[in-house]
Amino acid sequence: MTANLVDDKINMLRSGAELLASLLVPNGFTFEILGSGKGSGGTFASGQFQRGERWLEFHFRYSLGMVSYHLGSRSMSHENFMHAVMGKRHASKYPGFSDLPIDGFRHLLADLEEHGADFLTGTDDCLLQRIEQANHLAKSTPHLPE
Repeated sequence: MTANLVDDKINMLRSGAELLASLLVPNGFTFEILGSGKGSGGTFASGQFQRGERWLEFHFRYSLGMVSYHLGSRSMSHENFMHAVMGKRHASKYPGFSDLPIDGFRHLLADLEEHGADFLTGTDDCLLQRIEQANHLAKSTPHLPE
């Protein structure tokens, strides 16, 4: 039974990756599944889109969960990235609210289309500056809703 649940997570991850691929593949990124299995929180699957030293990592359990951006050894969460770009916390479309697990990927795609230029097409220096800004904001901003 667990194998079928893991397969379901992998299939959902692949479906979500197909949505994201419409934007990421034309920008030179390739997709791969990183892992799957059963952990303390249930079955899961994870994957990434990578181009050189830059990658977008995401995890799926019951919905799209952790999303992070990496450049070499530096990283930032999606929430912190959007805060840095938009200048306001909790203004992005992802994670959003929906009963459909695929909608998390749709919301992430919309955020990338509207606000993801630093990651998609920016120089490494530009992305590193954004990572620094995002991580500074994460440390200096209260995490309570406004």
